[in-house]
Amino acid sequence: MSVEQVVFLVLAVAAVGSAVGVVISRNIFYSALLLVACLFIVAGFYVLLEAPFLAAVQVLIYVGAIAVLIIFAIMLTERMMSKTVRGWNEQWWIALIVTVCLVAVMLYVVVTANWQVSDAATPSDAIVALGQTLLSTYVLPFEVASVILLMALIGAIIIAREEEPVGVVGEQKEEER
Repeated sequence: MSVEQVVFLVLAVAAVGSAVGVVISRNIFYSALLLVACLFIVAGFYVLLEAPFLAAVQVLIYVGAIAVLIIFAIMLTERMMSKTVRGWNEQWWIALIVTVCLVAVMLYVVVTANWQVSDAATPSDAIVALGQTLLSTYVLPFEVASVILLMALIGAIIIAREEEPVGVVGEQKEEER
């Protein structure tokens, strides 16, 4: 086994482990942190594939922006951080069936696909072409995604700042004394 294969296997095990941790964790904050770890590991895959630009974009956009947005939304939503929120879904068996079906389809595709490998060198102007394509063709989807994420953050803040009835606040203050 080469060093690249060993690194790939380590990254693969870490990625699958953190992804499973995201799904099975009962604490939503820990799930968000495991998601950040999984996104970092995906950046490691890009480095292994000799795509440092995509690795940097992965870290800056997904880890730096989206994961932080998710963590802030979770922390601003007090109900999600309380101990009274149930962290278990009674319909887990439906998710298990869907997961098994998806894994079966993916394994079928991996086994039956004709994976062609090319030894062609990457063009020297690939990053310039990628930047021009992103700024000319895909500006609108990126802007729409940013507006949707901003709306989600504002919604989380509004939910977290819901005011309690006046009587409840007064009773809590008297109980604290």
